[in-house]
Amino acid sequence: MGDFGFILHGLWPETKGANYPQYCRAVGVLPRRTVTDNICLSPAPQLLQHQWAKHGSCMTNSPDAYFGAGRLLFHAIEFPDMARLSREPERGTPLTVQVLAERLADLNEGLPADAIAVKSNAKGWLQEVRICLGKDFKPRRCPAFTRGAPTTAQIKIWRGR
Repeated sequence: MGDFGFILHGLWPETKGANYPQYCRAVGVLPRRTVTDNICLSPAPQLLQHQWAKHGSCMTNSPDAYFGAGRLLFHAIEFPDMARLSREPERGTPLTVQVLAERLADLNEGLPADAIAVKSNAKGWLQEVRICLGKDFKPRRCPAFTRGAPTTAQIKIWRGR
């Protein structure tokens, strides 16, 4: 499998609490065409199927509508040069969750840094960047229950081999 960089893990319906809706109805296997149209967003057909069953079934009646919204939102985000950003600690600038969120916000008009949640693993490696959206699909401040590293946490970005 190749290097994907950022992928779209999923588009999740948000609620007022930490228990967001999931597996709202039974869904069939994704049509081959849907997988083909969306595989560039995800590292595996199984992840596409899982996200459609778990989250998409609560948001739309068709996988094409679910993935279409995800594709549109994903392609609307401009990402910073992650290799360059990963080298900042080598130049004496700590790379924190807040720095990453601010860099993303600076590149994306209308996306405030507080609408970005970052997850890292126990060793501080970046795992996930979550953009919090309201029901209108516009960025909103991430709710307190959104799991993420503290804004002051230092993170590391994998540059590959």
